Amino acid sequence: MGWNFADELQRWGPQSPGLANPGLSHARSYCASVTHRHYENFTVASVLLPRKLLPHFHAVYAYCRWADDLADETAGGDSTLALLDWWRHELLAVYNGQPRHPVMIALRETVQKFAIPPAPFLNLLTAFEQDQRKKTYATFDELLGYCRNSANPVGELVLYQFECHDAERAALSDEVCTGLQLANFWQDVGRDLDIGRVYLPEEDRRRFGYADEDLHARRFTPAFAELMRFEVDRTRDYFERGKRLLPLIPRQVRIDVDLFIRGGEATLAAVERQGYDVWKQRPKVSKWQKVKLLGRALTSSVSAAWQSPGG
Repeated sequence: MGWNFADELQRWGPQSPGLANPGLSHARSYCASVTHRHYENFTVASVLLPRKLLPHFHAVYAYCRWADDLADETAGGDSTLALLDWWRHELLAVYNGQPRHPVMIALRETVQKFAIPPAPFLNLLTAFEQDQRKKTYATFDELLGYCRNSANPVGELVLYQFECHDAERAALSDEVCTGLQLANFWQDVGRDLDIGRVYLPEEDRRRFGYADEDLHARRFTPAFAELMRFEVDRTRDYFERGKRLLPLIPRQVRIDVDLFIRGGEATLAAVERQGYDVWKQRPKVSKWQKVKLLGRALTSSVSAAWQSPGG
C-alpha cells in the first residue's frame, strides 16, 4: 500500500475527531508502516541495523517524514506554518504532556530510552518553516545555516540512538549530513526550481557568470557547468572530512553510516557523469550502483573488523 499523505492527515491530523492514544504497540506498527511505505532503501537498513534499534529508527523516521510532508505536501504559506506549529506542540507533549499522535507515542519511548533532548527535533521544524519563508540564499554561509537545521539534527538523532553522542562525533556527523543535504540540492536543482526554491547561492552564480535569466530559463551553459563542478567538488570535501566518524561509532552500525556517505558520493558522481547538466534530467543512482555500494561497504566493514580487535 502506497503513502498518501492527504489520507494520513485526514486520519491523524489536527482536525481528526478520533485522534487519541492508540497504544504503544499500534504506534510502533504505524511508524514501521510509514517507514516501509515511503523509504525505498530502508529494506537494506532493516537488515543491517541491530534489531533492537529498528523500532526507534522507525519512530524517528516517521517523525521526520510527517514533518517533511506537512511542509511540502500541504497548501503552503500560513496554512503550512500552522500545521508545522501543531506538529511542534505534538512533539512538546512527548516531553511535558500526554502525546496523542501514534508517531509521538512511539517517539516518547525512544526519547526516554536514549535521553534525546528536544533540540534536534525542533531544529528540523525550524528548517521546514524557513522553506515557507525563504526561497533563495545569497551566500554559501547562509545556505550552511539552513543545513544546520535541515540536515545536521538527523545525524545527532542517529548518534543518540547509537549511544555515542558527544561533541567530536557530532561535529563529524555534521560534515556528513551537510554533505548529504548539499548533494541533494545539486541533484534537485530543477525540482526545487519547480516549487520556487533556489539553493544555488547567489554569490556563486555571480562568481561564475550564471545570470538569473539563465537560471529561470533552465539554460545549460559553460558557466552553469563550471558552477556545478565547483559545488560538487566542494561537497565532496564534506564527505572526506566526515569519514573520520566511522571508526568512532560502534562497529555494528558503522556500515549504515558508511552506506550513507557512499550514497552521497555516488549522487555527486551521477551529477558529474552527465556533464553537470542537471536541467536535462535528474541525476540518479541506479539500483545496480546501490548494490555495488552495499558490497563495497560490506567489504570495508569486514576489512576494518579484521584489522582492529576493538569495537
